[in-house]
Amino acid sequence: MQLPSDVHLGLPLPAPPDWLALISGSYRYYHYGCDGVDDRGWGCGYRTLQTICSWLLEAGPEGLVARSVPSLREIQQALVEMGDKPPSFSRSREWIGTVEAALCMDHLYAVPGRLVHVHRGRDLEKELGSLYTHFQGGGGPVMVGGDRDHSAKALLGVCSGPKGPHLLVLDPHYYGTSGPLTRDKLQGGGWVCWRELSFFEGSSFYNLCFPQARTRGPPGGNG
Repeated sequence: MQLPSDVHLGLPLPAPPDWLALISGSYRYYHYGCDGVDDRGWGCGYRTLQTICSWLLEAGPEGLVARSVPSLREIQQALVEMGDKPPSFSRSREWIGTVEAALCMDHLYAVPGRLVHVHRGRDLEKELGSLYTHFQGGGGPVMVGGDRDHSAKALLGVCSGPKGPHLLVLDPHYYGTSGPLTRDKLQGGGWVCWRELSFFEGSSFYNLCFPQARTRGPPGGNG
């Protein structure tokens, strides 16, 4: 299975930025059905976690415990083994969120995930500084999900300029089997896109999961 990598590269900025920080290192884009499993409607958290895991393997620290990206079933089984989920969770269609993603990163790779709770979508602006520091310091994809907005996504960057602050959002909900999946196709379809903060639901809470790992070399995502 060859998945497209670094699908944000070449994406135009919303406007000339006053400041900008992007993901460093490399990742693969995991999405609905990418491994032959039709997980539409429940798999977005798993796919976002898989994208983060691919970054850990391709760009993250040496000495990781696991050496592969876990399948959906392997993620479920890990959560059962940890005691976070009952045995019935394995092979189910139950979704996962940022808490489960943090548990799996720690369990599979010995990489903790820092969880940040944002009470309302409009309060995401308060976390712009944390996101800037994370990406500027060589950090990987940040998983985000909420209650009213329960569609998991990954954040790959943050910027601000004449059009206000924007977040670079990677959406795992793409599903399709016709033809090769390219950066141009994903960017043209809005599957990776700079979004204004109003894109996030103002009345929904959000949790963010920051993987606590950095690229092996100097940060290189802001060039």
